[in-house]
Amino acid sequence: MKFFSIRTPLLLLSLLAFLPLTDQPRLSPADVGTAAYYCPPYTQTACSAQFPSSNLFAAAGEGIWDNGASCGKQYLVRCTSPIVSGICIRDRTVKVRIVDCAPSSSSRPSSNDATMVLSTTAFDVIAKFATAVDVEYQLLKN
Repeated sequence: MKFFSIRTPLLLLSLLAFLPLTDQPRLSPADVGTAAYYCPPYTQTACSAQFPSSNLFAAAGEGIWDNGASCGKQYLVRCTSPIVSGICIRDRTVKVRIVDCAPSSSSRPSSNDATMVLSTTAFDVIAKFATAVDVEYQLLKN
């Protein structure tokens, strides 16, 4: 019984042609942007939502605000700024609930035009020594 023939390597090469070529695999689909923070006192929000007792919340920037459709949605956020900068806290993510619109928030963000503006409590979970960071964020299913 013969298991190996000249056709076997050709068959393997043709199967490899169907494998996707990527620079790095992605475990889950996510968007990228920037995150800033804003400080208390937190006041009435555009979403008319109560702030979570955990203080893990965010205001949506123009890119995800969607005329208020993002109110109450939850996002998983991870800092992606260069590790050598020492800004990101390695392997940390934070789950935040959108409670406001960043441009109309009464509390000013630490950096303008951010994709999302996190409460200081949420920001401190993923980053340190910065006013704004690069982030990867993913909408969670409610």
